[in-house]
Amino acid sequence: MTFLSSWRLLLLVIPIALAVGYFFMLRRRQEVSARFTSVDLLASVAPKRSGWQRHIPWVALLAAVGVCAIAFAQPAWAMKVPKERATIMLTLDTSASMSSDDVSPSRLAAAQQAARNFVSQLPTTLQVGLVTFDRNAKLALPPTTDRAALTSAIDAMAMGTGTATGSGLDLALQAIAGVPPAADGTKAPAAIVLMSDGTPTVGSGNLDPDQSVQESATRAKDAGVPVTTIAFGTDNGTVTVDGRTIPVPYDPAAMASIAEATGGSTFTAQTASELGSVYDEIGGSVGYDTQTVELTVAFAGLAFLLASLAAGAALLWNQHIA
Repeated sequence: MTFLSSWRLLLLVIPIALAVGYFFMLRRRQEVSARFTSVDLLASVAPKRSGWQRHIPWVALLAAVGVCAIAFAQPAWAMKVPKERATIMLTLDTSASMSSDDVSPSRLAAAQQAARNFVSQLPTTLQVGLVTFDRNAKLALPPTTDRAALTSAIDAMAMGTGTATGSGLDLALQAIAGVPPAADGTKAPAAIVLMSDGTPTVGSGNLDPDQSVQESATRAKDAGVPVTTIAFGTDNGTVTVDGRTIPVPYDPAAMASIAEATGGSTFTAQTASELGSVYDEIGGSVGYDTQTVELTVAFAGLAFLLASLAAGAALLWNQHIA
């Protein structure tokens, strides 16, 4: 819980001071009564009631004052609500290095399972598409709300050679641009979730791999599409090609630079469970909006009930309010 006017919480010093004053008043009253009153006579004429009852009105009144101070500080609660309209493009690396088994059972199998779980948890109103890339980028499925079709597309992912990260980003941007606007002409917010295990190795046109990625990241930024990246794998990954063992370490720095250039977030995952946790965190940000709900009325109502309780208890047990 947060407070829109937190400085007003300083008013809580008032009920605290009153509580301290009430405590010392009781102590002083007990000392005076013990000094000047015949205990036997007082016991014979005093009404038969529990001592704690006379404290209820004051406790309720002090609580009401404290709750009033909290209400005056405008308490608020941040709530996540599903986005009504948004487009998310999953852009996943299917290069040969994804066959590495440094992540059990393999990088690709773990990535497929995590992607399936990710899309199943997103709000059904979101359109989600899939782009895969190795040497070439492929639009496996344009943005859709059909989760069954998306799951089938994830299951059908197959590996190839090369890592054309820039081409994958460009194709994802094209798919986003193809989503029709709403009836009022506004475009839905969009984001790209890019997962790759290695350094880009294939450029586009006359651009080398790094230049291709930089150009694509610039286009994403200009289009207002943040790219959230996941560097997946470990430093110890290897694949076997023609009997030779080739190291395929993951490249967090390359992924982080893309996220930074586009205003997205970057993550690393070295196990299947870590990848699942990353996707859970990403889903909470790209699939939901955070709305702040002010709770002032609720706290004011509670203060009213406590004040009413104080007045009622005073009339019931003390026959007066003051």
